Amino acid sequence: MNSNGVVEWAVVESDIGPLLLAATDAGLVSVVFHARPEVREKAVGQLRSRLGAEPVESPGSARLAEPIRQLAAYFAGSLREFSLDLDWSLTSGFNRQVLRKLAAGVPYGAVVGYGGLAEHVGQPGAAQAVGAAMGSNPLPVVVPCHRVVESDGGLGGFGGGLETKRKLLALEGVLPQPLF
Repeated sequence: MNSNGVVEWAVVESDIGPLLLAATDAGLVSVVFHARPEVREKAVGQLRSRLGAEPVESPGSARLAEPIRQLAAYFAGSLREFSLDLDWSLTSGFNRQVLRKLAAGVPYGAVVGYGGLAEHVGQPGAAQAVGAAMGSNPLPVVVPCHRVVESDGGLGGFGGGLETKRKLLALEGVLPQPLF
């Protein structure tokens, strides 16, 4: 049983579809894209097994109020940098190191290549491992894995789907907003 006790979660609407947000005493622990009922059920099950606590649906949760407010401001274009307490317990080792470096070092409106991020954490040549770390990011949007792209200009992969990645980069002015 982990010491965080309760995990509270809620689903909020966003410009990229419904997001499931979950928080522990330590902070925001999970952001899940496309949080339709079947995705939601799977996400809650994963939180239960990985955190050893029973997730409680709590839309009015005080813990979730600030993440919800900051995400709404981000999608409205008025927030460029999140200042949230994060609970990193769903990631560890190299992945956690890479994600922390990404959160601290790649600002709004900027992008970095997988290889460049690997160099940043002192592991040049670990571009594929960086890709895997991005794929396992438990805190997308807030920990901006959408800002990691291929060196040839390709978007690279994205857990939320390329359309979602495109929308986030367009919101930040990195890509032109799609016309349609």
